[in-house]
Amino acid sequence: MGVVLLSLSSMLYYWKKKNKEKRRITGKQPEPFYAEEHVGQHIKDSLSFQILSAKLYPPITHVSVSHEKDFELPLLDLSTISKATNNFSIDNKLGQGGYGPVYKGMLEDGQEVAVKRLSKTSMQGLDEFMNEVICIAKLQHRNLVKLLGCCIQGEEKMLIYEYMPNKSLDLILFDQTRSTLLDWPKRLQVVNGVARGLMYIHQDSRLRIIHRDLKASNILLDTNMNPKISDFGIARTFRGNETEDLTSRVVGTYGYMSPEYAVHGRFSVKSNVFSFGVMVLEIVSGKRNSGFSAEDQHLNLLGHAWTLYKDGRSLEIVDPYLRDSANQYEVPRLIHMGLLCVQQCPDDRPSMASVVAMLDNEIALPRVNQPGFFTERDAFVSEIIASNSSNVTTITQLEPR
Repeated sequence: MGVVLLSLSSMLYYWKKKNKEKRRITGKQPEPFYAEEHVGQHIKDSLSFQILSAKLYPPITHVSVSHEKDFELPLLDLSTISKATNNFSIDNKLGQGGYGPVYKGMLEDGQEVAVKRLSKTSMQGLDEFMNEVICIAKLQHRNLVKLLGCCIQGEEKMLIYEYMPNKSLDLILFDQTRSTLLDWPKRLQVVNGVARGLMYIHQDSRLRIIHRDLKASNILLDTNMNPKISDFGIARTFRGNETEDLTSRVVGTYGYMSPEYAVHGRFSVKSNVFSFGVMVLEIVSGKRNSGFSAEDQHLNLLGHAWTLYKDGRSLEIVDPYLRDSANQYEVPRLIHMGLLCVQQCPDDRPSMASVVAMLDNEIALPRVNQPGFFTERDAFVSEIIASNSSNVTTITQLEPR
């Protein structure tokens, strides 16, 4: 226990020292560390308190982490993780993100895991490590990836997750060959699962969580193509009745960011709804919003879907692979719902609870207003960011994690 407490205390000391040096060099006050600014009282009564109090299991080497008690975070030994990943072999590498590399591993009992290893050169990674632990270690939902444990030993800091054999949604959805694995029922299953996962973190979990980087590459798929939301490294939590916040440091991925967040740094549950709506239209069309262009038009995917919707031609956006098999009632309804989620004004967008009700055909679909960010996406966003460069820093994350 003492080793765990010392390791985490050292991490906090490192972060404070880094920010103190940043203030000395730039004269600017950096954005507060997540746990201090956004967890606040939760440090005393939630997972963060357990971590700082060293209420973790001692290192385990031969026990399946899924068999440990709920709501606790096992601490795995470095030698166990090294052996599980064949000494972090390149052949076991699943991907690379801003946090660091991700490896596939197998514990001695045969359990497959995914190991996210903090890069020694990553300045953002330390914050993300703490943030991810604080955010999701106690979350329990079938549509959220499960954090099974962590490893904190010397300079090594790793997070261990359940392994998702079909990797991320983008690797299948946007691949012309593999996209055939996602027929209409499976695509609808993905939409339903992500919607329910978001509803949980927005209103049913212990903390209200805003993901801030919801995108196809952060939706993982299990053996049966059930979706699980992953990567909470830059997520934020709200306390009590809080529903929105403002930041001077915009992080996320262009193409999925809501207008109010990209332009003004204002984020809320409705920011997640916008990102979800983008994914819905991507799932229906099989096309990325980022980089999409309609023939003879300066529109992205949102703008193209909006134009077709107004002309009564919504079905033209559907992935050609689905046109003969998709349900002719469900498809236009799903497109309509996706457009509701990407409306320009946050107040016009439905809550995720309403989205789930729409998917269950429990409520009627209201009229749709114009979407946000629907023309010449790249140039438009670049112009906005340039005009706000004095107080907005952007991090564009494109790599699947």
